[in-house]
Amino acid sequence: MKDCIEAIENRRSIRKFKEKAISKSDIEILLNSAQMAPSAGNLQAREFIIVSLKEGKKDLARAALNQEFIRDSPVVIVICANMTRSESRYRMRSALYAIQDATASVMNILLAAHSLGLGACWVGAFDEREVSSLLNLPEHVRPIALVPVGYPDEAPMAPSRLGERIEHWEKWVWDSDREGG
Repeated sequence: MKDCIEAIENRRSIRKFKEKAISKSDIEILLNSAQMAPSAGNLQAREFIIVSLKEGKKDLARAALNQEFIRDSPVVIVICANMTRSESRYRMRSALYAIQDATASVMNILLAAHSLGLGACWVGAFDEREVSSLLNLPEHVRPIALVPVGYPDEAPMAPSRLGERIEHWEKWVWDSDREGG
């Protein structure tokens, strides 16, 4: 258990990578970890696109508002929500559950990457239509996150956290000292 907590506490968003390839076996570990994330009704309403070619990463970086570190990573995993996979069971909430399934996978990828000595960053700022077009996604598959992965070439410090200011026990606490309270 201690290793898990340490991974959660020590993982950082990495935006600078060494020019070193990631092994196919490590990519498979990341994908397996992503698939092990919980999903609504175990319907696994998520898909993964692995982009390793230079031109594809360049296009994704452009679609992600010119975040060049995406281009410079050895691999980008695009996590998508399959918006129809859980429709028959969950109807109106299926889209929400598909997005939750996908985002749970993102966190598993980030933690698995950290455990393998790799760095990764959760990127949510991108033009969804452009990414969908670049990756030839069908209409019912929605890109949720881009995760560039590689060997870290930086060691960022932990950002501050809001701590108790965002904790509410039993019900919402209205407190003028809290931001957004």
